[in-house]
Amino acid sequence: MDPWRPVDRAVVTHAHSDHACPGSRAYLTAKPGEALLRARIGSEGAIQPLDYGEAVTMNGVRVCLHPAGHILGSAQVRIESGGEVWVVSGDYKVEPDPTCTAFEPVLCDTFVTESTFGLPIYRWPAEAAVFADIRGWWAANQQAGKASMLFAYSLGKAQRVLAGLNPAVPIYTHGSIENFCRLYREAGVALAPTIHASAAPEATDWSRALILAPPSANGTPWMRRFGPLSTALVSGWMRIRGARRRRSLDRGFVLSDHADWPGLMSAIRASIRPGGASRVWVTHGYRAPVAQWLTQQGIDAQAVETRFESEQDETGAEPAEDEP
Repeated sequence: MDPWRPVDRAVVTHAHSDHACPGSRAYLTAKPGEALLRARIGSEGAIQPLDYGEAVTMNGVRVCLHPAGHILGSAQVRIESGGEVWVVSGDYKVEPDPTCTAFEPVLCDTFVTESTFGLPIYRWPAEAAVFADIRGWWAANQQAGKASMLFAYSLGKAQRVLAGLNPAVPIYTHGSIENFCRLYREAGVALAPTIHASAAPEATDWSRALILAPPSANGTPWMRRFGPLSTALVSGWMRIRGARRRRSLDRGFVLSDHADWPGLMSAIRASIRPGGASRVWVTHGYRAPVAQWLTQQGIDAQAVETRFESEQDETGAEPAEDEP
């Protein structure tokens, strides 16, 4: 599952680059994310798409995929063999999101959970309030004669922003975001109208515009065409004071496609059998604090090291899926 290097057959939870490695001979993934996975791995490799809940047998092991609520096509992997059930969560969030199928708890004997935001300080504000703040920032920039440059991860976060803002005028996009928007629309996801920024007329009044770009575009020559502007990032990392200053941003908006601390705890408890009959393996993020807390609550938990730790480290480096 989500192999770090090419293998004969890869089970992929979703199409972010730290989970979908190119070069494997065959891939198993959830049907809604098939086109995204193809865009990630290129033309090589056969992809077998599964409907959520549909099962296949691989070497005597029953495998099926269930919604993770992270991005379009994201899935948890349920594995059953000899009467024992394991579930590998991949990345997930529990809040509803119009751009993907909502997280579905799957009861199991061992739950392998991510913990990207596995500290009690990470608690997300209401999504509607975040979008209202973004609209207010955009309006204030228009009054000040500045373009609004909003940074968001190209795959998943940018599309969630577009679905949530849904303004009366088109939003301009960086090319890496526009490419994924096309795949979302082809999958039937309703997004706000967008215009690829490079295709905008020379006479465009950028002082009225909202431009959606990946974090990797911050500080690059690509930004110069827009004239005076205000910059902001939408990310769960904006919950920590100082993260915005390290990136030299004007604003930070807290919106994540991962579960916050209460979301992690609720998902874990909904996935394990009552009475201490299940194990929890914690990976991808703040492994040790989550495992320690669960152990204190009487749950058999342990931290498991992996190659990739989170969608973004605390220094502000963004993952490869956000490169132009």
